Amino acid sequence: MAEMAIKKKRPKNLDLPTIRLPLPGILSILHRVSGAAIFLLLPVLLWLLQSSLASPEAFAGVKGIIGHPLARIVLFGLIWFYMHHFCAGIRYLLLDVDKGVGLEAARRSSKIVFAVSIALTLIIGAKVLW
Repeated sequence: MAEMAIKKKRPKNLDLPTIRLPLPGILSILHRVSGAAIFLLLPVLLWLLQSSLASPEAFAGVKGIIGHPLARIVLFGLIWFYMHHFCAGIRYLLLDVDKGVGLEAARRSSKIVFAVSIALTLIIGAKVLW
């Protein structure tokens, strides 16, 4: 009987655009993407910081770079990546100690992470960038 269960063909859906992930799955993927983006953009941010501290002229140059609308959008996205990664990391720490492991609790905590990270991004982005 066990052999029959192993040989049973399971349906496969390899059409990626039609797969609907639940909200905790989307949160998990975005947590990984945000961590990678933060890691990859960290040298650029450190270079900007180093340049801004070199001299008053270099500070004015960095201020001009950051004043560009495209740079502000990138920095705003980086703020959201950081806030999302931070809030999702707290959620995963709570999951590690078996808090909010149930299906409904996981969905609720995913919604909370998205709401808090977006709210913090808007608050910090408004204070820092504009």
